[in-house]
Amino acid sequence: MMSKSYSNLLDLSGEYPTFSRGGRRLPRAVTVTGFCSENRDDENANSVTSDAASSIGSHDRAIIVANILPLHAQRRADNLCWSFSWDEDSLLLQLKDGLPEDMEVLYVGCLKVEVELSEQDEVAANLLENFNCVPAFLPPELRARFYHGFCKQQLWPLFHYALPLTPDNGGRFDRSLWQAYVSVNKVFADKVMEVISPDDDYVWVHDYHLMVLPTFLRKRFNRIRLGFFLHSPFPSSEIYRTLPVREHILRALLNADLIGFHTFDYARHFLSCCSRMLGLEYESKRGYIGLEYYGRTVGIKIMPVGIHMGQLEAGLRHSDTEWRIGELKAQFDGKIVLLGVDDMDIFKGIGLKFLAMEELLNQHPKWRGKVVMVQIANPARGKGKDVLEVQHEAYTVAKRINERYGREGYQPVLLIDRHVPYYERIAYYTMAECCIVTAVRDGMNLIPYEYIVCRQGILSSDEASWTPKKSMLIVSEFIGCSPSLSGAIRVNPWNIEAAAEAMNTAITMPESEKQARHEKHYKYVSSHNVAYWAQSFISDLERTCREHSRRRCYGIGFGLGFRVVALDPNFRKLLTEHIVSAYKRSGYRAILLDYDGTMVSQASMNKTPSPEVISLLNTLCSDPNNAVFIVSGRGRQILNDWFSSCKNLGLAAEHGYFYRWHQDAEWQTCVPVTDFDWKQVALPVMRLYTESTDGSSVEMKESALVWHHRDADPDFGSWQAKELLDHLESVLASEPVSVKSGQYIVEVKPQGVSKGVVVGRLLSSMANRGTTPDFVVCVGNDRSDEDMFESIEKSMASQSPLAEVFACTVGQKPSKARYYLDDTVDVVKMLQGLASVYEPAPPRGLMTSSSDSNLDSPGLTVLD
Repeated sequence: MMSKSYSNLLDLSGEYPTFSRGGRRLPRAVTVTGFCSENRDDENANSVTSDAASSIGSHDRAIIVANILPLHAQRRADNLCWSFSWDEDSLLLQLKDGLPEDMEVLYVGCLKVEVELSEQDEVAANLLENFNCVPAFLPPELRARFYHGFCKQQLWPLFHYALPLTPDNGGRFDRSLWQAYVSVNKVFADKVMEVISPDDDYVWVHDYHLMVLPTFLRKRFNRIRLGFFLHSPFPSSEIYRTLPVREHILRALLNADLIGFHTFDYARHFLSCCSRMLGLEYESKRGYIGLEYYGRTVGIKIMPVGIHMGQLEAGLRHSDTEWRIGELKAQFDGKIVLLGVDDMDIFKGIGLKFLAMEELLNQHPKWRGKVVMVQIANPARGKGKDVLEVQHEAYTVAKRINERYGREGYQPVLLIDRHVPYYERIAYYTMAECCIVTAVRDGMNLIPYEYIVCRQGILSSDEASWTPKKSMLIVSEFIGCSPSLSGAIRVNPWNIEAAAEAMNTAITMPESEKQARHEKHYKYVSSHNVAYWAQSFISDLERTCREHSRRRCYGIGFGLGFRVVALDPNFRKLLTEHIVSAYKRSGYRAILLDYDGTMVSQASMNKTPSPEVISLLNTLCSDPNNAVFIVSGRGRQILNDWFSSCKNLGLAAEHGYFYRWHQDAEWQTCVPVTDFDWKQVALPVMRLYTESTDGSSVEMKESALVWHHRDADPDFGSWQAKELLDHLESVLASEPVSVKSGQYIVEVKPQGVSKGVVVGRLLSSMANRGTTPDFVVCVGNDRSDEDMFESIEKSMASQSPLAEVFACTVGQKPSKARYYLDDTVDVVKMLQGLASVYEPAPPRGLMTSSSDSNLDSPGLTVLD
């Protein structure tokens, strides 16, 4: 589908070709004396397990950009140097398993610690040499305003559906925090530019901290191969549109080549925002979703991230894990353990989980003394009043439950708010009967995946000792992993009674059912791991970027409004001096013009042709060697009224169904249609959809019926248009008509009617009269005009191969035309250039044809 961005480029201030040369890779720095680092992962760090074939070459490199580098950093005991080691829990490190074996990986991001200014150069050199990491150092104040300010106070709540309704509820929009966010993204862009080789590297940006980074990178390298993955939810358009900088962020994301989301819901919300705020439409082709944006196809990827199986299995084999499992089994002997592992923030629903536990013990007294809820509460990543409120609620409810239902040796709720080592967390997973996630909104919670793998355990070499595994999951329907866990019990965490009943169901479910659900979950989790996710994303990124090298790119716009127009190499702007020169050299000429969007702006309320346009058309028609036509989708009566003062102007109405050569000629039809009984079937159907779709209307033409939904709700109008298209195709299957959808329309018209057909007939008629044109200019702006461009190329190739043909579209967009003009103003300037050439001269004996006996005018006229 063609996006609205193609039809309105009035804000473009010109062409800015930015053909960038591939940058030189940053040379490896020498390790600086005085800086210590842990042993690098050498062979193991770069090994991958992906066995899928990839077309990515061995010279390609992946630059992974995220807020935090996958490193641990701490001062040595002597305080003279830093010690660095890989963070094995980091997703950025784990995703390497899904990349091609020979692909080098370079990381760009911040460290978790503050490094003194005097040490930064040495630390950077050390990290690049030993870890392939490029650190971005931020001043503490800027980092605080960026992360704890805009990211955590503005984006994080909004993306989790929390609106700043009052100053105390998250805080109102602060433009200084937004400026800090942009500044940090610019710092990251500078770091990427220091090391990138644009022709060889793929850049993969992660999460909401860096959403405007694609604009800075695309502005510097128009053909950069750039992917972005959002690890948080994306809110519905009703929520997102409240963000004052909403368009800046949307346009920045669209400067990526591939945008990834965990679930279809998040992708659907993003596409809806693009439709409602930018007027873009998407299409799905062969399983891929794409947005056409200024000649570039932006891919939409829907793929939930997975877990690192190797790391979990190694944790299960760890001696500390086995020891801790034994301790926990003794501690909870005879008890049924329900487990929760969450960050202590407002969206994890810890308080709601405790209230459900309280309701379970209240409604089912038999579980008192038997069921224990263990809640591991990780430290909150943000700060502020809301975190304190969540902590207070969790502690208060847990204390109330323990005081009411606890007794010596038994506490119904065990709240662990200390740091829990990885091996201990695995131990809790292994012995818990059920894992419960009651987040009220979450991007992609991997806790259920980890729980399933731990419950599966490590297959023993002694097959005789193997027993069927079982597990139970209760998950909120508002988290990203919920759609992939079809065997889990899904709950609305706000419904305390339903959540409590889900706990009871999980406890009492038959063993065979638990085993069947576990087997189904484990099969999915073990196959859709982090390597699978990374491999799938980088493969789709390579496919999306495959055509970059053959595109001609122009950067347009300023600041965060910057975007790139990608055009075919042979597609260029029509220069007035070029076409005027060809016009002067020619003998017979055909000038074919669309009207709406070509000679008058689509945004104009008054569509009547201006006196200037009428004067230009009359001047062009005055030359007896010219055939000038308006070829329009409008009805013949309105065209006749508008152009009544243009005696020699030809008109083609209703996309060419009706046409006449000049004002005194009779109207003719392009196809011999006499039966319009199908209108009696189609019109009631269109009216039915009009009544149920506010903002829609039906346009009744002599030869066609058109249903318009430009003024309807974008999503509902598009949905109704698809339904109407299917409905009309069904009821009109036996009628000689075609049903087509266009930009905000669904049209029914006789078969064989198009602008391409009538233009082909006009050119053939001129050839039959012996006035084959050696100069043809055809200008249009929308999809129906593409038929004209294609027809002209074919007709002139057979009739006059040496003729100079100027098929021209309005706006820089993919087209069958070879030329473009920026807007209607340029079209008028081009016509002025042609009109200025005319000097009255004796006619050259144009137009006499037995096939058009009613043509009594010596002149020609053709257009729209």
